[in-house]
Amino acid sequence: MAGHAHTTFAAADPAPHLHAATWYAAQTCSRHEKRVAEYLAGRGIESFLPLYVAQRRWADRKARVELPLFPGYLFVHIPLAERLRVLELPGVVRLVSSRGQALAIGEAEIESLRQGLRAGGKAEPHPFLKIGERVHVLAGPFAGCSGILLRKKDSLRVVVSLDIIMRSVAVEVDACDIETSSAN
Repeated sequence: MAGHAHTTFAAADPAPHLHAATWYAAQTCSRHEKRVAEYLAGRGIESFLPLYVAQRRWADRKARVELPLFPGYLFVHIPLAERLRVLELPGVVRLVSSRGQALAIGEAEIESLRQGLRAGGKAEPHPFLKIGERVHVLAGPFAGCSGILLRKKDSLRVVVSLDIIMRSVAVEVDACDIETSSAN
């Protein structure tokens, strides 16, 4: 048919997030983080396994060892459409997700952690604490107290209650000086 032009339009990608590389947390089997990082590198998949140096003592010696900052996890930078390349590796349990959807981690979060560690910042694992959680103070002037964790501006406070007189007081604490009461 003369005079009729045939035009083809490419369909818009219904899920562009599937094809853009994004950071995800991959859960690994216990103590498999370094091995999984090696497998990922072997497949050309970008990953980030933040490590810290710890002093360990055995019966016959002491040594400095590099351990995962987030035990049981490492980070992968992949398009979501390629998640099976990660999930099929030995030692990988799953991508951290909610309601069946892998949860992306912001590029800025990963980069700030990378830069802090690269600049020699000291970091070590710490139990996850939630505001409102019951905690026990381990060290400092209020060692031995228990209460509810609060945040006020840039500091952490523990509200210690004396049930017998029905009064409470907020004491300032360092995060390294407290643990969840369930950890006792």
